[in-house]
Amino acid sequence: MVISSLDELDKGVQQLLQYLGDKRILAFRGEIGAGKTTFIQSFCHHFGVREQVTSPTFSLVNEYSYRDERGRIQYIYHMDLYRLKRMEEALDFGIEEYLYDDHYCLIEWPEIVEEILPEDTVWINLQIVNDSTRKMLIL
Repeated sequence: MVISSLDELDKGVQQLLQYLGDKRILAFRGEIGAGKTTFIQSFCHHFGVREQVTSPTFSLVNEYSYRDERGRIQYIYHMDLYRLKRMEEALDFGIEEYLYDDHYCLIEWPEIVEEILPEDTVWINLQIVNDSTRKMLIL
Protein backbone atom coordinates (compact mmCIF):
# COMPACT_ATOMS: atom_id res chain seq x y z
CA MET A 1 0.00 0.00 0.00
CA VAL A 2 1.29 3.46 -0.85
CA ILE A 3 0.27 6.46 1.26
CA SER A 4 0.97 9.69 -0.60
CA SER A 5 -0.39 12.24 1.86
CA LEU A 6 -1.64 12.62 5.41
CA ASP A 7 -5.18 12.70 3.99
CA GLU A 8 -4.75 9.07 2.91
CA LEU A 9 -3.82 7.79 6.37
CA ASP A 10 -7.39 6.99 7.40
CA LYS A 11 -7.87 4.92 4.25
CA GLY A 12 -4.66 3.08 5.10
CA VAL A 13 -5.92 2.40 8.63
CA GLN A 14 -9.22 1.07 7.28
CA GLN A 15 -7.43 -1.27 4.88
CA LEU A 16 -5.18 -2.50 7.67
CA LEU A 17 -8.16 -3.17 9.95
CA GLN A 18 -9.85 -5.23 7.22
CA TYR A 19 -6.70 -7.33 6.99
CA LEU A 20 -6.25 -7.73 10.76
CA GLY A 21 -9.45 -9.51 11.64
CA ASP A 22 -8.99 -10.58 15.28
CA LYS A 23 -5.25 -9.92 15.37
CA ARG A 24 -4.29 -7.29 17.95
CA ILE A 25 -0.47 -7.12 18.02
CA LEU A 26 1.11 -4.84 15.40
CA ALA A 27 4.88 -4.47 15.14
CA PHE A 28 6.06 -1.41 13.19
CA ARG A 29 9.45 -1.30 11.50
CA GLY A 30 10.97 1.59 9.60
CA GLU A 31 13.74 4.11 9.86
CA ILE A 32 13.37 7.29 11.90
CA GLY A 33 10.94 9.57 10.08
CA ALA A 34 9.21 6.75 8.19
CA GLY A 35 5.87 7.60 9.79
CA LYS A 36 5.40 4.94 12.47
CA THR A 37 4.06 7.34 15.10
CA THR A 38 2.02 9.29 12.54
CA PHE A 39 0.32 6.10 11.36
CA ILE A 40 -0.36 5.06 14.96
CA GLN A 41 -1.90 8.49 15.63
CA SER A 42 -4.29 7.93 12.74
CA PHE A 43 -5.02 4.39 13.98
CA CYS A 44 -5.95 5.71 17.42
CA HIS A 45 -8.06 8.57 16.05
CA HIS A 46 -9.96 6.07 13.89
CA PHE A 47 -11.24 4.49 17.11
CA GLY A 48 -12.14 7.85 18.64
CA VAL A 49 -9.19 8.23 21.01
CA ARG A 50 -9.44 11.77 22.35
CA GLU A 51 -6.08 12.01 24.08
CA GLN A 52 -3.10 13.44 22.26
CA VAL A 53 -1.24 10.49 20.72
CA THR A 54 2.51 10.90 21.11
CA SER A 55 5.49 8.61 20.90
CA PRO A 56 6.26 7.01 24.29
CA THR A 57 10.01 7.13 23.72
CA PHE A 58 10.79 7.84 27.38
CA SER A 59 7.76 6.31 29.10
CA LEU A 60 7.97 3.18 26.87
CA VAL A 61 4.17 2.68 26.88
CA ASN A 62 1.24 5.02 26.41
CA GLU A 63 -2.28 3.73 27.04
CA TYR A 64 -5.18 5.24 25.14
CA SER A 65 -8.83 4.49 25.77
CA TYR A 66 -11.90 4.56 23.56
CA ARG A 67 -15.42 3.14 23.61
CA ASP A 68 -16.32 0.32 21.25
CA GLU A 69 -19.62 0.05 19.38
CA ARG A 70 -21.27 -1.39 22.52
CA GLY A 71 -20.02 1.45 24.70
CA ARG A 72 -17.40 -0.64 26.50
CA ILE A 73 -14.06 0.93 27.33
CA GLN A 74 -11.24 -0.54 25.24
CA TYR A 75 -7.53 0.25 25.19
CA ILE A 76 -4.77 0.74 22.67
CA TYR A 77 -1.26 0.23 24.03
CA HIS A 78 1.42 2.14 22.13
CA MET A 79 5.01 1.11 22.80
CA ASP A 80 8.28 2.62 21.62
CA LEU A 81 11.16 0.26 22.39
CA TYR A 82 13.86 2.31 20.62
CA ARG A 83 15.85 2.98 23.81
CA LEU A 84 15.88 -0.61 25.06
CA LYS A 85 19.17 -2.48 24.84
CA ARG A 86 18.07 -5.90 26.18
CA MET A 87 14.87 -7.88 26.24
CA GLU A 88 15.06 -8.03 30.04
CA GLU A 89 14.23 -4.32 30.10
CA ALA A 90 10.96 -5.04 28.29
CA LEU A 91 10.19 -7.91 30.64
CA ASP A 92 10.87 -5.61 33.61
CA PHE A 93 8.17 -3.14 32.55
CA GLY A 94 5.70 -5.99 32.03
CA ILE A 95 5.49 -6.22 28.25
CA GLU A 96 3.99 -9.71 28.41
CA GLU A 97 0.93 -8.39 30.23
CA TYR A 98 0.26 -6.09 27.27
CA LEU A 99 0.98 -8.72 24.63
CA TYR A 100 -1.45 -11.27 26.01
CA ASP A 101 -4.32 -8.86 26.62
CA ASP A 102 -7.31 -8.57 24.29
CA HIS A 103 -6.56 -4.96 23.36
CA TYR A 104 -4.56 -3.52 20.49
CA CYS A 105 -0.82 -3.37 21.13
CA LEU A 106 1.14 -1.23 18.65
CA ILE A 107 4.91 -1.55 18.95
CA GLU A 108 7.51 0.73 17.39
CA TRP A 109 11.07 -0.66 17.19
CA PRO A 110 9.96 -4.23 18.11
CA GLU A 111 13.18 -6.04 17.17
CA ILE A 112 14.44 -6.35 20.77
CA VAL A 113 11.33 -8.40 21.75
CA GLU A 114 10.77 -10.29 18.51
CA GLU A 115 11.34 -13.70 20.09
CA ILE A 116 8.52 -13.24 22.63
CA LEU A 117 5.92 -11.75 20.28
CA PRO A 118 2.90 -13.96 19.61
CA GLU A 119 2.95 -15.95 16.37
CA ASP A 120 0.04 -13.96 14.95
CA THR A 121 1.84 -10.62 15.31
CA VAL A 122 1.30 -8.49 12.21
CA TRP A 123 4.54 -6.93 10.97
CA ILE A 124 4.25 -3.57 9.24
CA ASN A 125 7.24 -2.17 7.38
CA LEU A 126 7.11 1.53 6.55
CA GLN A 127 9.48 2.83 3.91
CA ILE A 128 10.18 6.41 2.88
CA VAL A 129 9.57 6.90 -0.84
CA ASN A 130 9.92 10.70 -0.80
CA ASP A 131 9.10 13.63 1.52
CA SER A 132 5.34 13.02 1.41
CA THR A 133 4.99 9.38 0.34
CA ARG A 134 5.38 6.21 2.37
CA LYS A 135 5.12 2.59 1.33
CA MET A 136 3.53 0.23 3.84
CA LEU A 137 4.15 -3.51 3.61
CA ILE A 138 2.05 -5.78 5.81
CA LEU A 139 3.62 -9.14 6.63
